[in-house]
Amino acid sequence: MSSANDLSLQKKMENIFHNTCGTWQNCTESNIQSFLEQCQEHNIDSQYCMSWVEQHKSQIPDWQVVSKVSLDWINQHTSTGSPISFTE
Repeated sequence: MSSANDLSLQKKMENIFHNTCGTWQNCTESNIQSFLEQCQEHNIDSQYCMSWVEQHKSQIPDWQVVSKVSLDWINQHTSTGSPISFTE
């Protein structure tokens, strides 16, 4: 993957974050799930998205809760880090 692709992926992910959570301070357990769902819809790896969010955890008020909810969501929607097929 070239850095141009990484950049557009990062930009797309940031846009999704701004649409779902808005700001780091406004990042909650409910809107982090919307963020992850939309990332998945745009074929952006949810673990990639969460590692980006985690870089800003000091700015997220309920990080422990948000982190746990995200991990639970990722575990439910992915298997060993790859998107699940449509058979649920």
